Amino acid sequence: MNNFVKRTLSGLIFVLLIIGSILLSRFTFLIAFALICGWSVLEFHKLTNLQPEVKVNGWIALLGGVILFLSSYIYASGIWHYPVYSIYGFYIVIVLISELYSKKSNPINSLAYFILGQIFIALPFSLLNFILFIEGWQPLVLLSVFVTIWVNDTGAYLVGVTVGRHRLFERISPKKSWEGFVGGALAALLSGYVFSLFIPQISLLNWFIFSEIIVIFGTFGDLIESLMKRTVDVKDSGNVIPGHGGLLDRFDSMLLAAPVVFIYLSFLFEFAKK
Repeated sequence: MNNFVKRTLSGLIFVLLIIGSILLSRFTFLIAFALICGWSVLEFHKLTNLQPEVKVNGWIALLGGVILFLSSYIYASGIWHYPVYSIYGFYIVIVLISELYSKKSNPINSLAYFILGQIFIALPFSLLNFILFIEGWQPLVLLSVFVTIWVNDTGAYLVGVTVGRHRLFERISPKKSWEGFVGGALAALLSGYVFSLFIPQISLLNWFIFSEIIVIFGTFGDLIESLMKRTVDVKDSGNVIPGHGGLLDRFDSMLLAAPVVFIYLSFLFEFAKK
């Protein structure tokens, strides 16, 4: 019971912080998600560094992720366009050159995982800026991404523990079931319907497609993070959220969902202009 209460309270605080940071102001979003992005990169490399001959400096990688996130915010919000990404590009070049002097037994491994962390962790977080500023400032659109993920997770869990029989991907995540996946997908449609009432310029059909994109690619993101943790034999990516693990554990579904959602919304809003 104590663990349940702790998990419930920490989960509620986490949800309120995410909602508040997005809806309150651009500044609160910038600060909160820059910190989350950097910390998630750090957690990622704590996992990768558990492997032999992999020694990525997590703090250097964290700084790179934050620079990419801040550059994307500046560009997406229209504060400054050219050449905003040059600072990040220069930083990556310096990191690559520094490996010449590191004297590691296998520097290629460290370089490869450093780049993977920037692409797989920092880039999806950075794309959240482009979703937020897809047409002016759209906090509800960005919020819908996270709410749909949470609704999908809740629906999948409730249906899975109740009637789940057929394993979705037993080798990687033994508890996930096809029944739970369908339950989460149906619950996500409800989320799409609710947001269609608040943002009517996106049609109900497009909201349904939006929701199912998040379900499909969010599930893949969850499975990929589970694969990583299973590979290095750990349960959680961290312990920053009591009862829930690390930040990476809470944002794993977003890692693949955000890029696809950004592409979908870009086409959707561009088509609406014509």
